[in-house]
Amino acid sequence: MYFRLHKLLLLSGAILLLSACQSVKEIQNPLPGQYSDYTLLPNGWKLTPSGKVQIPIGELPLNMLVTDDEHYAITSNSGTGKQTLSVIDLDSAKEVQRLKIDKTWRGLAFNKEQTKVFVSGANNNAVNIYDFFAGRLHLSASVALDSLAHEKKISVTGLDYWAKKNVLLVVSKESNTLYALDLSANKLIKKIAFTHKCFDVKINHAENRAYVSLWGGAAVAVIALPELQVLTEIKTGDHPCEMLITPDDQRLFVTNANNNSTSALDLQRNKEIERIHSALGANLPFGSTPDALALDAKRHILFVANADNNDLALFDVSESGQSKSLGFIPVGWYPTAVRFLSKKKTILVANGKGLASQANPLGPKPGRPHKKGVDQYIGRLFKGTVSLIDLPSPPQLSRYSKQVFANTPYYYKKKNWLHRQNIIPEKHNGRRSQAIRYVFYIIKENRTYDQVLGDLKQGNGDSSLCIFGEAITPNTHRLAQSFTLFDNFYADAEVSADGHNWSTAAYATDYVEKTWPTLYGRRGGGYDYEGGVPVAAPSSGYIWDQVLKKDLSLRDYGEFAWHDKQHKGFYKANDRRMQPYLCTAYPCFDLSIKDTTRFRIWKKDFERLLKNDSVPAFNLIRLPNNHTAGTMKGLPTVQAMVADNDYALGLFVQIISHSKIWKNSIVFVVEDDAQNGSDHVDAHRSLLQVFSPYIKRGFVDHTMYSTSSVLKTIELVLGLPAMTQYDLSATPILFAVRNQPDLTPYTAVKPQVNLDEMNNGSAYGAQRCSEMNLAVEDAIPDIEFNEIIWKAVKGRNAVMPPPVRSAFVHAAVNDD
Repeated sequence: MYFRLHKLLLLSGAILLLSACQSVKEIQNPLPGQYSDYTLLPNGWKLTPSGKVQIPIGELPLNMLVTDDEHYAITSNSGTGKQTLSVIDLDSAKEVQRLKIDKTWRGLAFNKEQTKVFVSGANNNAVNIYDFFAGRLHLSASVALDSLAHEKKISVTGLDYWAKKNVLLVVSKESNTLYALDLSANKLIKKIAFTHKCFDVKINHAENRAYVSLWGGAAVAVIALPELQVLTEIKTGDHPCEMLITPDDQRLFVTNANNNSTSALDLQRNKEIERIHSALGANLPFGSTPDALALDAKRHILFVANADNNDLALFDVSESGQSKSLGFIPVGWYPTAVRFLSKKKTILVANGKGLASQANPLGPKPGRPHKKGVDQYIGRLFKGTVSLIDLPSPPQLSRYSKQVFANTPYYYKKKNWLHRQNIIPEKHNGRRSQAIRYVFYIIKENRTYDQVLGDLKQGNGDSSLCIFGEAITPNTHRLAQSFTLFDNFYADAEVSADGHNWSTAAYATDYVEKTWPTLYGRRGGGYDYEGGVPVAAPSSGYIWDQVLKKDLSLRDYGEFAWHDKQHKGFYKANDRRMQPYLCTAYPCFDLSIKDTTRFRIWKKDFERLLKNDSVPAFNLIRLPNNHTAGTMKGLPTVQAMVADNDYALGLFVQIISHSKIWKNSIVFVVEDDAQNGSDHVDAHRSLLQVFSPYIKRGFVDHTMYSTSSVLKTIELVLGLPAMTQYDLSATPILFAVRNQPDLTPYTAVKPQVNLDEMNNGSAYGAQRCSEMNLAVEDAIPDIEFNEIIWKAVKGRNAVMPPPVRSAFVHAAVNDD
């Protein structure tokens, strides 16, 4: 048995010392970026990856193989830009080959001799076979699974090789099926369909069994070999993904990405015997996202990669069903694979998003040709790495563990709002605000701070990047100056796919995080991230679930909704739990409908509710047209759409602030993401606005906030619990709260822009916009789309500055 650290840490002294060493500037109003010994992330999390070596590889590695002799490792890199296979020489600690592949995902497997590598062809519905010799991969064959199975949509995920029969087992996430391929005859032996998406498959050769993790089904299916029949399903936690079978063939471990846990299964009894929690605390909400496993068989140490906590959790699993926590190791950004080299006593970690985000001074620069080999679009900045970490001694693991805790805002964040206001509760204690009874939460689309408010001198803006200044957005500007200006707010998401999840759930599941790069890289898949697809939903639910559990009233205007095909002109909730609370007349994302039209529909509904004294406690409102349609012919110009969006916002606040409930109301306005626009601080920096009689007037708040901060503040107002570790840990928006209300209402400023001005087809990018899918958020190349928007405002010869990247990872555990 290896070491045990039951009472692992006496953290307080170490954490206090660490905090004392920080500069006053860092504590008060930090900006994200690189500091002397850590990377500060925009929501307060610190990144301090361990390892004697950090090896750069391709984008977003999702899986890793290691040869038995421990000379080589192979990763499958499944990012938005180039998808590749990386071969790493572990003796020299260098990448020795990066082989481009058209489409791939996480599926990787060796043959018995390790002379061939089987690789997922993802949405090509194929399995690619590579010869492997002396550290080099060479494509030798490709098996068209769709032709053999007579299916159009398969999307290969996991693979494993059955040497006894020369059969490859393949699982999928589109067709939800296990396929058995006879490689000798190149034919399909059998397929077994499941009702849920499949993630991984593992063969227990000694017991003639195969196991399939049902990603969306909270179970592992047990398959008899060679009969290829389903024997049973073993219940697990939510989102079971990567699996590991112990060398004695008695246990199987599977990570439950949605539940902070790993299930230990007894393979003789086909029963879950233990659930091992790997979060930083026993009672924390979900959000750690354990997604990968490795085992040091000699010392009986299980390594669990917590993707969203950026660490490894170590457990002593020497006694079946009696695991014991050993400690944590800090690693890079979003670890997706971990392997243990027994001969070298070294831990390998594939960091899916690398060691930090980065600036992109080399482009892409609109209007200029790309430098060869240079592409710094946000979706292609997930530059993966592999860390080589020596197996730590007990003292070293103790130090690592202290660092993991010190990286979290829970332990070091200084609160600067305490004792300054008594309007909103400062902790998740279940008590509602007595002063504020109505919350209006407005979600807009895709703008950075500098794009809109960069011209305000009192904030940290860059006016040269401001394309929607006061002439186009007079209400946004007047509201920012009349109430509080927030200039240090960051979207938790990169794109709309994860943006609407972070904006409503304070989390994006492993399914969302690992599949949106495929969609945005135009390698297949669909936009299924706003309800209707259970595997995309967090187990912790959405903000409306918490509202309903609290028995509070709710109204949804357009969020997580789509056109009702059976009732033209009406809308239907994608999440069926929301249907009774949906205003069916209020439009979903549809750029052909003006936001001022949306306002009028809302106003009619609001006045009805107001008259009946039945305005809900929580009102969720979608206001999407600042997304714009670019220069697409037949739709309003960029300026007209943004001005329309701005005027609608002003009218919303006007109606609420002139109503009888204004004295008990608060309005939050966010962008779901910043869509890779220009901002001199960070491409995630975005717009936050908060309006209420209890919000300070003419004030500038430089406190660092995130999307999760907004959700946390809403929870505190309504007396709701935290949904995940990220709203739990986020800084609530309390510094701008005042105790004495100012009931002065707001009157909307009429637009100076013609809201009916239409694109005529001659503007820059008009033809390109006509080729884009603007029916769904972000179903477009956003750097190109932003260039079109820039030139539409600045002129066709204007060069858009490139976005700035700071490090960005989602925060972990903190409550006050």
